[in-house]
Amino acid sequence: MTTTLEAVDALCAFLGFAKPRTRAVARALTDAGVLPAGGPGRSPEIKPEHLVSLLIGVAVDAPLRAVADAVRNYRELAPGGANLDGAPESIIRTAGEAIDVQAHLALGGDADLFRRDKLEIVSSWQEIALHDASAGKIVRFVPVGADASRWQASGHRRSTIINGAAFNDAVRSLFGGK
Repeated sequence: MTTTLEAVDALCAFLGFAKPRTRAVARALTDAGVLPAGGPGRSPEIKPEHLVSLLIGVAVDAPLRAVADAVRNYRELAPGGANLDGAPESIIRTAGEAIDVQAHLALGGDADLFRRDKLEIVSSWQEIALHDASAGKIVRFVPVGADASRWQASGHRRSTIINGAAFNDAVRSLFGGK
């Protein structure tokens, strides 16, 4: 059983996020129903999917009042901006699903496959980029209809890059992978 406080500690220890900000984001996501709230006398139990939502919330650099909506929006970003309605179920449709798969592979699959990869969360506009080191390519998740090969706004591009090895280690420390 993994609690929200343990998830906050793992993100701070393995990924280097500031503890006060991570705690505040966790509280905002819990209040908005994105993370489980627990019950009287018992701590909330989180799953790898919740850890991914907390990670996105901390990395996206949104104000606390908007962090829950930002997490929901970022989890729904589509690969290349493609509309995948009607696509086969085996296709990963959203950024949230893609990162959830990486979290589950860190637990029960070949976690070493992702150790050299990077996860990039862009704050200037809605974009998540998965850097695949073994294939030498980048998969960009952007809103449906957006051109993933272009900047979505003028000005500076601000992003948080998360090391795949650190992400895998955080997931394994919380949920006890192989």
